[in-house]
Amino acid sequence: MEYFARSPHKGNLAQTYQEHIQAVKKLAKDFADNVAQYNQNDGALLASLAQAAAFWHDLGKLDPENQAVLSGNVKKKSLPRKHWDAGAAFLHKHNPLAMAAVYSHHGGYNDFSEEANRGDKIFRVKDEIENTSARLDDYVRTHQALLGSMKELQSNAPKGNKNVFLRILLSCLADADHTDAGIFNNNAEPYEVVNLRADERLEKLNEYIHGLSIKAQDDERASLRGEMYASCRDSNVDKAVGISSCDSPVGSGKTTAVMAHLLTQAQKRGLRRVFVVLPYTNIIRQSVKTYRKALVLPGENENNVVAELHHRADFESLESRRFASLWRAPIIVTTAVAFFETLAANSPAALRRLHELPGSAIFVDEAHAALPAKLLPITWHWMNVYSKEWGCYWVLASGSLCRFWKIPEIKQDMANKNIPEITNENLRKRLSVYEDNRVTYMSDLSYRDVDSVIEMVKSKPGPRLVILNTVNNAAVIASEYVKRFGVKSAEHLSTALTPVDRDKTLSRVESRLKDPNDLDWVLFATSCVEAGVDISFRTGFRELGSLASLLQAAGRVNREGKNKDAEMWTFVLEGDATNKNPSVKDAAEVLSEYFRAGTQISPELCTDAISNEILLQGQSGIYKELIKAEKEMGFKTVEENFSIIESDTRLVVVSDDVAERVRNGELDWRELQRHSVQIQANKLAKLKIPLVTEGINIYRWTLKYDDFIGYMAGELLSDNPEDFIL
Repeated sequence: MEYFARSPHKGNLAQTYQEHIQAVKKLAKDFADNVAQYNQNDGALLASLAQAAAFWHDLGKLDPENQAVLSGNVKKKSLPRKHWDAGAAFLHKHNPLAMAAVYSHHGGYNDFSEEANRGDKIFRVKDEIENTSARLDDYVRTHQALLGSMKELQSNAPKGNKNVFLRILLSCLADADHTDAGIFNNNAEPYEVVNLRADERLEKLNEYIHGLSIKAQDDERASLRGEMYASCRDSNVDKAVGISSCDSPVGSGKTTAVMAHLLTQAQKRGLRRVFVVLPYTNIIRQSVKTYRKALVLPGENENNVVAELHHRADFESLESRRFASLWRAPIIVTTAVAFFETLAANSPAALRRLHELPGSAIFVDEAHAALPAKLLPITWHWMNVYSKEWGCYWVLASGSLCRFWKIPEIKQDMANKNIPEITNENLRKRLSVYEDNRVTYMSDLSYRDVDSVIEMVKSKPGPRLVILNTVNNAAVIASEYVKRFGVKSAEHLSTALTPVDRDKTLSRVESRLKDPNDLDWVLFATSCVEAGVDISFRTGFRELGSLASLLQAAGRVNREGKNKDAEMWTFVLEGDATNKNPSVKDAAEVLSEYFRAGTQISPELCTDAISNEILLQGQSGIYKELIKAEKEMGFKTVEENFSIIESDTRLVVVSDDVAERVRNGELDWRELQRHSVQIQANKLAKLKIPLVTEGINIYRWTLKYDDFIGYMAGELLSDNPEDFIL
């Protein structure tokens, strides 16, 4: 008799049980072996448990009722028996961690405290226990007749951090399962390894930087950038150091300098991958262009070498898994949301990429803006675990670096207490000279409505930059400004635009800034332009938010220091057409106190500001809840509460052409993320925005969209602007 693991699907024959288990076991072994080399204490245990979990994960599919559906003889949308219960039941007496992974490979780990309260039903499906108990021996006999048996598992527990170990274990299993399913259904690329080749890429990067230095031989600042590059590349960081910092001012060239440092460290430490983590989606494209020019070797596909991941596109269904963005390139440029929420993840679709992280060098650029204060304590905990136990090396960099690891509520009892700088003090001082008196920080904390803000902006010399706290506010004021002063008077840049349209807008902005005669105009934007974008305005305005955001916004004003009277204004926005961003409430309160006290605004305040934000949260702070949940192995609770952007968003395409290509399976994840936006789920439901097609969690925007304010063109008359806080 032939047994099956996947039913016939869109012209494909059913996949045999034997074929699927063998494929998943091999993939899980490969994934775990790649990880194991970076953990001397628990690597062998991980490899053993990953193979065992893969070998037994689908045992319950051998149930006769499930086989009737999987063979195609009975038509049903889902299997009648929850098949993960049988594998969990078998592994119960062999290893509880492998048991937990098999039980969780579809739904993710439950909070272990809840499972512990279930007694002998721990990691079991309540409704399946009776059926599984009656048939388990039959399942096992059939399974072993098809595939043989595995050697006895050790019942060891990991010596290191158990939570991270369990996440990586489930990651290996989930990715192996999802990858084989995708390949079988012809909607995923086969697993392929592209090596980092750090020494060759560093040589290519050196050549690239040398070419730039030749073009700017007489430029003193360019000369300093060259020193910065050499200083970072040649920094003598001991291999025992797991986390370093790079405090470099605006315009110092850290994009390439830190990359050179990481490639050097990758050579020394035998690392396999480099991550560049950026706070905002719009600056990814700019960094990716630079890295592809400087790092891709002859004959390579640049998309496979430098991966560009804008948002966490995680999909559970077979049809939609072709859109899942994985961490398989040697160099990955991604957002803080996608990266750090994966570290906190519990759902298999998101967690499946995590096993690619061990053995990586991670560059957290604009580290001050990567995470809200409440998430820093638990994130710092994970950084330490990955550096100490899983061979990761981190560099935290910013022009306004917050040394949050010195704050008592954050540092706790961590291994990495002294974080070295990768540049020398003398060079940092010489680079900082260009920051002195570059801008004057001004504030008006009286409440201003849209009309008043427009009058204030118009009264100052241009070109002008205005940064708002929400997508709604940026769109409202930009639209009103254009109504009054014409289409040439303003540009708009926010996540209401697709990455493709953001690129076009940014190119236009850069072109206008180069025209000495084009001065009387404004760029209205959200915080997405605060970091990593090489643009410079005459005057800047920032809606009251965090100190770090203000400092970064000021980095887009008088960037080269050519104007002696450049100003950066902070203002407070009120009015019926505008809204508040609750995520900046505490940070805004801290900054307003600095202004009221007459405190000089400077990067040195950043650490104090973060400390004050955490203190404002008091005993009920979410940071304490997260730390507590992590200690108690509350995987589900951690995932639910670790939210960088506090809104439940969905992927939305904005054109019929893209929607049709999604329906036809003609669009890969790279194209999808370039032609889509993220919109709150509750807003989509309220507006009755439809799915592109059933079975794929991607929506089609049916209201107006334009290349000026994006999807906000269809929503400026919304009765509830609170829906647009992103």
